[in-house]
Amino acid sequence: MEFEPVIGLEVHAQLKTNTKIFCSCSTEFGSPSNTHVCPVCLGMPGTLPVLNKKVVEYALLMAMATNCSINQVNRFARKNYYYPDLPKGYQISQYELPIAEHGYLDIEVNGDNKRIGITRIHMEEDAGKLTHDPHRPLSMIDFNRTGVPLIEIVSEPDIRSPEEAGAYLRQMHAILRYLDICDGNMEEGSFRCDANISIRAKGEKKLGTRAELKNLNSFKNVEKSIEYEIYRQKDILLDNGIIIQETRLWNADTNSTISMRSKEEANDYRYFPDPDLLPVHIDKKWIDTLKKDLPELPQEKKERFIIKYGLTSTDAELLTSSRDMADYFDECVKLFNQPKQIGNWIMGSLLGLLNLEGKTISESPVSAQHLTDMLKLIDKDLISGKIAKTVFDEMAKTGKPPKQIVEEKGLVQLTDRFEIENIIVKIISDNPKEAEAYKNGKTKLFGFFVGQVMKATRGKANPKIVNEILKSQFQNASFCPISAAVKNFNPRNT
Repeated sequence: MEFEPVIGLEVHAQLKTNTKIFCSCSTEFGSPSNTHVCPVCLGMPGTLPVLNKKVVEYALLMAMATNCSINQVNRFARKNYYYPDLPKGYQISQYELPIAEHGYLDIEVNGDNKRIGITRIHMEEDAGKLTHDPHRPLSMIDFNRTGVPLIEIVSEPDIRSPEEAGAYLRQMHAILRYLDICDGNMEEGSFRCDANISIRAKGEKKLGTRAELKNLNSFKNVEKSIEYEIYRQKDILLDNGIIIQETRLWNADTNSTISMRSKEEANDYRYFPDPDLLPVHIDKKWIDTLKKDLPELPQEKKERFIIKYGLTSTDAELLTSSRDMADYFDECVKLFNQPKQIGNWIMGSLLGLLNLEGKTISESPVSAQHLTDMLKLIDKDLISGKIAKTVFDEMAKTGKPPKQIVEEKGLVQLTDRFEIENIIVKIISDNPKEAEAYKNGKTKLFGFFVGQVMKATRGKANPKIVNEILKSQFQNASFCPISAAVKNFNPRNT
């Protein structure tokens, strides 16, 4: 029997506000436990929540960016459940009237485009954090995160593979960061994902019993956990077993999921409108103002890079994977209109350096100005591509401009044809066996001679001139005997 996976994702994005959603406590990450708390976020009797307007604004921006319909009247509800990190005994969220619904996100997987529906986006508060003592039967609660603002983005069950899930999440992550409403840090928990997976016989319309996966803290883990869960459910059905609706945890050490608890239904939470918060009314004028301020989003930027700069889809996707990288590329192209050359250096040497040092492009030790100034030196034949790598490394270490580095280290490219010709004649003379073998058809030895010239000139010789003169010398030489032929070379007549 052939099976088809049916996957839906729930993304929780922590919003980059300075204060919490219903009180004025700080949202700063990493502070000492229970220092960013107050009677409101601790749920003390008699306290009343007050909605942070910035949370609504950020939720509206995400709704527009994901093509959602905005509910100009929406309201908060209480989601009732008991857990130690939930001091009120309920979470303030949205249920029947969320801020946005019926959107979509377009993704690309292996060259194929697909549209993933978005069921809803709603605002809610985060819960606290439990820390379990590994040595004693003891758990501690940090309420700093309680009341931190979140938006939850719920997809339709339109995803059919781990690869599609990864593409959807990366696109969602990029949009949140382009809008600058979420820092997207998965390790700190500001971008979290739960995956709902079921399988059904191919061609079947009815959905199967689903399992919800939690503890997914990287794109790779999302893809691996979904892949594992698909195979787990297939094995159960092929053995005539029954899939249980449950919540499961992903264990990255064993690359497997483990059962956590039975999965609740919506009615288990006994949702009802929060009596302490009025319905949220969103003025159309506010929506129109925010629409004008929307930045160019990843997909739009990617299409522009392909059409305007002639980049491949793969290169354009990498260069637009973050807003900072796309801005860096754009700035470089403004300074030196060679987009493909710039893209190659960013995706090669620059990203290699940043990955090695664990930095983002906003922390790059090589500025856009310095990178393009170096490329201009290559374009003017003042340095070769090989020398440019030395210059790049030195720029990264010292922050000096490329021209200064070239002058201080004497790296100006050798372009004097007469000087290069003399060097080539000597190298051919010093390697008669290789020259004779090249003449007899071993053309791969041409690279050997080029390498010897570059070694003799410490990489300074202009490769184009080296290739031209080498070809000319080999064409004009008789090689009989080789030593005599080389002695008769006259560089001035080449």
